[in-house]
Amino acid sequence: MSADPSSLFDRRWRLLVVTLWLAACVWLIWSRWGSIHWFALGDTDDNMRIAQVRAWLNGQGWYDLRQYKLNPPVGFDIHWSRLVDLPIAGLILVFRPLVGGRLAEQIAVTVAPLLPLLVALFSAGLAARRLIDPRAALLAAALVLCCQIALDMFRPLRIDHHGWQLAFLLVTIAGLADPQRIRGGITVGVASALSLVIGLELLPYIAVAGASIGLRWIVHREASPRLFSYAATFGLASAIGFGLFASYANRAPVCDALSPVWLSTVLVGCASLLALTLLNPARWELRLATAVLAASAVAAFYWLSWPHCRGRLEGVSPELYKLWLSNVREARPIYAQNAQTIVATLMLPAIGLVGAAWGIWRARGQEVVFCWLSIVVLSLFSVGMLFWQVRAGPAAQLIGAVGAAFLGWHLVRWFGSSQRMLVRVFGVVGAFLLVSGIASYLAFPFLPKEKKNEAYWKKVTAANRRCPTLPALHPIALMPATTIFTFADLGPRIIAVTHHKAVAGPYHRNGQAILDVHHAFDGAPDQARAIARRHGATLLLVCPFFAESTVYRARSPNGFYARLERGERFPWLEPVKLPKNSPYWLWRIR
Repeated sequence: MSADPSSLFDRRWRLLVVTLWLAACVWLIWSRWGSIHWFALGDTDDNMRIAQVRAWLNGQGWYDLRQYKLNPPVGFDIHWSRLVDLPIAGLILVFRPLVGGRLAEQIAVTVAPLLPLLVALFSAGLAARRLIDPRAALLAAALVLCCQIALDMFRPLRIDHHGWQLAFLLVTIAGLADPQRIRGGITVGVASALSLVIGLELLPYIAVAGASIGLRWIVHREASPRLFSYAATFGLASAIGFGLFASYANRAPVCDALSPVWLSTVLVGCASLLALTLLNPARWELRLATAVLAASAVAAFYWLSWPHCRGRLEGVSPELYKLWLSNVREARPIYAQNAQTIVATLMLPAIGLVGAAWGIWRARGQEVVFCWLSIVVLSLFSVGMLFWQVRAGPAAQLIGAVGAAFLGWHLVRWFGSSQRMLVRVFGVVGAFLLVSGIASYLAFPFLPKEKKNEAYWKKVTAANRRCPTLPALHPIALMPATTIFTFADLGPRIIAVTHHKAVAGPYHRNGQAILDVHHAFDGAPDQARAIARRHGATLLLVCPFFAESTVYRARSPNGFYARLERGERFPWLEPVKLPKNSPYWLWRIR
């Protein structure tokens, strides 16, 4: 903690952050070694991502993101882009000639999620150097690794796009903290465009970041170079990203991806910002008035030009929301989660808010105060989003890590400067445990637990763990290729590790197929048979006590699935023998 600016933490901060990242990679790979060996892509999105990459490597068009192995024969268009496919496919192509296709895929799904983690650690360290102290980079990077919910998005096998979006969110914060105005504006513009190309999940954060740059210009006219470079870069990079990565389906005016809807809105907004910088009124009142006028014009353009996008961007029907989306755990608000999830999710953002508020106080009268204000607004927004959907937790934690680093830096320095050894040792350790949120885990044994049938949920946990595994699916994979009618949450796993097709996956553009699955398992047996035949399915596969099945069992106790689980059998279903220890039940549809 020497005051010498040429200290190790200042001169070698990049090397220290990379070393920390390598140590984290070793730990994460070791902790997930068994899952890596068994190719246990635990999330439906990860299975869909590897299926998408394989289809591209096997000749499917760059702009064709239709998944033909779900909802056959027509398939359905996924709303993603190829941007996240690039590192995965690149790793497979590099290693496949050396170690073969299977091992190359294992390497790819292991390494690919760790790449955005390096970007996140580096960006957090850079933001800390600019906002806190040149020697605080390592502390901020270490606090990112303490964001356990966010860290799950960077673990091996987590190849979905959320890790890259979270990394670009921290790049945005580093850009906002950049004292060089033009470079800072370019950084925020590029990071915002790349995040938008990947998906719309962080669109509100992108808007807040842009608004904070506009606010700086309103208060300080000298900030116009930052606003100009941001607007020019964001608009240009978004247009290039659309041209390079927008699928055929996303070139239509859809609401759930970077399409003409959002590209036109971004371009109008960026053009408005460029016009503001060219006018650049001398008085702040005029700058405020013109900024409000420009924002109103952009909002009016979106509202009048794209009326079909005024509601939920997913465009799900009320029935689909009721039957499916409302039952997705990450789509539920935080107050609907258990006590442990609430504490683990909120602790670090709360600590970060305290640190960021202190940062505002310490930076008052300086331009950097606007970055702290941006962080506070982003943090408050992300915490507010938690009361809509708990999936905002990773972003809330990473934003909170920056404020927590400010608080931790000053606490560690204060304890570290004590004349008493015990105060120095225990004070520094205690300060880190506090600001990292790790101390909150000590309270878990004392938190109220959910009241549930332990024996029943033990079966559910076992089914969730066993059914997606390669050994469980191996006998099914040996059967001739066909279409399998099964749960929507099993569809992506089926197409990822077998040569079979499935009816549905949990994606809103696959909405009608999802409804068909729910109608089949909720309704009468004859209705289930008709739906399965309509989709060309020849096999019916269920995993008793799988999480999705609990919804059908509870919602429709006299429905088709509940009757199957109770042991009732139907003449149009011919049992297919599976190994004795298989967690599945399989029938041939006559």
